[in-house]
Amino acid sequence: MTSTASPASSTIAAPSREAIAEVIETESEAFLDRQPRSRELIDRARRSLAGGATSNWQIAEPQAVWLSHGAGSKIYDVDGNEYSDFHGGYGVSIVGHAHPAIVKAVSERVARGTHFAQPTEDAIAVAEELSRRWGLPEWRFANSGTEATMDCIHLMRAATGRDVIIKVEGGYHGHHDSVEVSVLPEDEEIGPATRPIAVAGNSGIPQAIRDLTVIVAFNDLVSLEQILKEYDGQVAGMIVEPIMMNAGIIHPLPGYLAGLKELLHAHGALLAFDEVKTGLTAGPAGATGVYGVTPDLVAVAKAIGGGVSTAAIGGTEELMELIADGSYEQVGTFNGNPLAMAAALATLTEVLTPAAYEHIDRLRRRMVDGIEGVIARHGLPWHVVTAGAKGCIAFRSEPCHDFRDFLDVDAELGQAHWLVQHNGGVFLPPWGKIEQWLISVQHTDEDVDRFVANVARLAELVAAPVADDETGEA
Repeated sequence: MTSTASPASSTIAAPSREAIAEVIETESEAFLDRQPRSRELIDRARRSLAGGATSNWQIAEPQAVWLSHGAGSKIYDVDGNEYSDFHGGYGVSIVGHAHPAIVKAVSERVARGTHFAQPTEDAIAVAEELSRRWGLPEWRFANSGTEATMDCIHLMRAATGRDVIIKVEGGYHGHHDSVEVSVLPEDEEIGPATRPIAVAGNSGIPQAIRDLTVIVAFNDLVSLEQILKEYDGQVAGMIVEPIMMNAGIIHPLPGYLAGLKELLHAHGALLAFDEVKTGLTAGPAGATGVYGVTPDLVAVAKAIGGGVSTAAIGGTEELMELIADGSYEQVGTFNGNPLAMAAALATLTEVLTPAAYEHIDRLRRRMVDGIEGVIARHGLPWHVVTAGAKGCIAFRSEPCHDFRDFLDVDAELGQAHWLVQHNGGVFLPPWGKIEQWLISVQHTDEDVDRFVANVARLAELVAAPVADDETGEA
């Protein structure tokens, strides 16, 4: 699957700040007018659910949206509104909703029992398919991306006998202590670009843990080498998203991933790829397959379960032997749950076929062409970035190469875009500029065209008149 980072138009016309503020205000009012039943459920939920939601990521301005059901490429809220779903449950639903193969697999498994805390044959078949795709021989299952990346951290420390972990500034790897550092730090607290300050990403993270997590910029091999020399003999390994996705989408520069592996191994440290978001969405073998660099460990989750919660850790024989011989106990009551394995096997072998990826890539090209056409017509300082089934509009003229670049992406435009898409019948993740869209195997040209039409509407609402190149007149 092809990935792109399109250039912005050569004729730049910065959007009006007043217009953006007006769009947010008017679209927020329209948003709330569409959601009276959601508002009732929020009021009820606040009496028993902390914050009135099941995750803090669901609490967004102007309010959370409560959903009823989904089918194909569409989802429906409790107020009866239909949406083309490009949210995809934060990258989970590449199979779409109620895909017949997933429904069949899960239904048959439910009738045969859903949990034993003992392995079933499907777990072997899923591990074999993951091994084939990623080129890592041995696997274990977990239940979420957080668990999978946590096991990667533990394994790197267990294998090396070292404590220090390196992570990328702005990278998100779940909500366990070792990686809840410098997730979305504020501009005023991040320190120098060549040596970012380790900033707590949440409350409840001890200073002692933060002292063991060293932060480095994405795409910066020079600074990484300096850190490895400074902490010589102390670094267990580095965890990184091979395509950064907590900051829109940021691709690795040529040679970066291979350079990471070479530098880390030269200092006796290990490399773990967090493919929780990129696994199966960037391509059939995630970003590992796209870039041809195989890490020592990989964490996958989200899309592999076809909508059912599961995750997996793949690794070299040497590292996974630590699990096999009990040196590191990788455990979990729901690891390899039969329901999750049935859904994962159907996802991997029946749904995400070569033909499915061809369909997604065709829709990706249609999406990019449509949005780029809007940007060019209005002369806007925006550009499109994609990675297989995922994509985003970066509301700045230049490509982002690291988190510091991402800080310049216009957050207010991100919010305005989210609201306009929502009110125009397209569901996207909240948090505007941070997240990505997801194209599923069940999306259609109609879904893509609806998305592009909403981008055109946003452009019309916020764009300043573009001067004629010949006359200089608007």
